[in-house]
Amino acid sequence: MFRLTRDWVIRQLLFEEFGSYSEVVRKALWVGIKVSLFAYGLNICAHLLLYWFDLLPYSLSSALVIASMLTPPITFILATTAYVAVGFSIHELGVSRAEFEWLSRTDMLSGLPNRRAFLELFDQCNKEKSMLVFDIDHFKKVNDSYGHQAGDAVIAEVARILSAVFGEGCVCARIGGEEFAVFSGSIPFAEFVVLGEAARRKFADMRVSVDEREISITMSGGAARALPDQAFDETFSRADKALYAAKAGGRNRIVLSYSTEPVSANRTRCAAA
Repeated sequence: MFRLTRDWVIRQLLFEEFGSYSEVVRKALWVGIKVSLFAYGLNICAHLLLYWFDLLPYSLSSALVIASMLTPPITFILATTAYVAVGFSIHELGVSRAEFEWLSRTDMLSGLPNRRAFLELFDQCNKEKSMLVFDIDHFKKVNDSYGHQAGDAVIAEVARILSAVFGEGCVCARIGGEEFAVFSGSIPFAEFVVLGEAARRKFADMRVSVDEREISITMSGGAARALPDQAFDETFSRADKALYAAKAGGRNRIVLSYSTEPVSANRTRCAAA
């Protein structure tokens, strides 16, 4: 009996993730009601036991009145207040943890997922996937000629165009300084490449205004397919090799890798990014 009672009390007082402060209050009120009724029942049983052994110093009716007047409200207030205080703290910790997790997986400049988040999402997708890696052509010249503020503005505009072109069916990320990547497990490879080409043309047409100066850029890309069991690294190496070929072939273009065979990573990237 004691063990059952203990387990019941523990279950009532267990804390969980709370979605809002109002959810904490609702849970606290319900727990307060159950705990006060439980305490009231124990109080009544204790008085009856004392009465049975003729140890009650006053009449049973007086004892029941006192128990009924004091035990439920006092227990309810104490249980509810304590639960609300702890529940609010747990909710705030959950919010802080969620914010920290978001910050750790998001590139602050572009607002896109970072490399870590992109890699995890890619490897979690157990379908056939398409990946496209983009790199801004001659980005160093943008920073050298216009300043890092202009470079930041270009990064932000590229991120906006990527998100707009590829939409919700794809995951867009900034995985390096001027390097972006997109993957999809729901769009056929041919259609995915068409979207990539549309994005490339939009990049070539975009103009970013900084201090009354207009900046234009181009992007090179490499696309690759991945089978369901192929991980990020081997797929990325093939897309990256295709990107290297796009750079070597004159930039402002997308090169496709139709192979699904892994590519050796022991090579040197094009130095003139």
